[in-house]
Amino acid sequence: MNKLAHTTAILGLTLGMTSLVFADEFSDMDPVTLRLAHVVNEQDGFHIAAVKFQELVSERTDGAVTIEIYPNASLGDERTLLEGMQIGTVDMGVITNGPVANFVGEMAVFELPFLFSSPEEAYAVLDGPIGQELLDKLGEVNLKGLAYAERGFRNLTNSERPVSHPDDIDGLRVRVMENPVYVDTFRELGANAVPMAWTEALTAMQQGTIDGQENPVNVVHSFKLNETQDYMTMSRHTYAPAIFVMGMPVWNGLPEAAQGVIKQAAQEAAEHERSVNAEMESEQLAELRASGMEIVEDPDIGAFQDAVAPVYEKYGDQFGDYLERIRESQQQ
Repeated sequence: MNKLAHTTAILGLTLGMTSLVFADEFSDMDPVTLRLAHVVNEQDGFHIAAVKFQELVSERTDGAVTIEIYPNASLGDERTLLEGMQIGTVDMGVITNGPVANFVGEMAVFELPFLFSSPEEAYAVLDGPIGQELLDKLGEVNLKGLAYAERGFRNLTNSERPVSHPDDIDGLRVRVMENPVYVDTFRELGANAVPMAWTEALTAMQQGTIDGQENPVNVVHSFKLNETQDYMTMSRHTYAPAIFVMGMPVWNGLPEAAQGVIKQAAQEAAEHERSVNAEMESEQLAELRASGMEIVEDPDIGAFQDAVAPVYEKYGDQFGDYLERIRESQQQ
């Protein structure tokens, strides 16, 4: 047998043995179906992460665990989903960090404006000890944090005028997530900050009862916000994680082997979504420009940072030592 044939035979044997291990580990397990919900559409990064997770879990449990995906807020808005997970009426979801922070306040440290300067800086914190500690804190409110996917760096859009400086925001009615850090950030920028669920925001933009909103490029693109929003500012004011989260009642009912697969699959699906988002952003921006949306590429970030300084003064001490530890990690 030549070297290539020998290597191929070994690889085939290894893969076969791996399959047998999976099959054996889950052969006696009663089939489980988990309902995974999110509030966005099938073109969004959340759905991309959910589909990857679904595939990995099915493959690695030899079909013993099936993931059913419920997009488009079909099971409720994000607060409703989290409350359902706590009592066991919803199994799991991919949930934006802002609503999660209403259940574990320390999570809101990630909502502070201009905390991270790059995705890589954010990933180092989220995938490290600080991020894991905060995921573990969800157990205190009957939730199981699995991994950090992402909403991404958020940017401002509006229907009224180009925004390159905080003065341009003055008086704009801007939808923000139902989270006090976001509300105060945009009030400091001069906006009339309007907290509301995302499903309500879509209708409000169509009806003109709000002027703008803030979200990453992938959301602006996938929800065709250019149809109601004429201007986007690449403010990148907040990096927003999203969390693969499960209800603790459901988590505790799973065999340990299934828990291990689900935890690892969530991390891999999250990293997959991050990669897809990065690859797609330039293409999405080009399509938005082609549709007629005016994009302000280089706003006065220094002026924005100065304007939101009071947010740090108000909230900086509310997150234990997490803010200090994040800043220390950025200096290493």
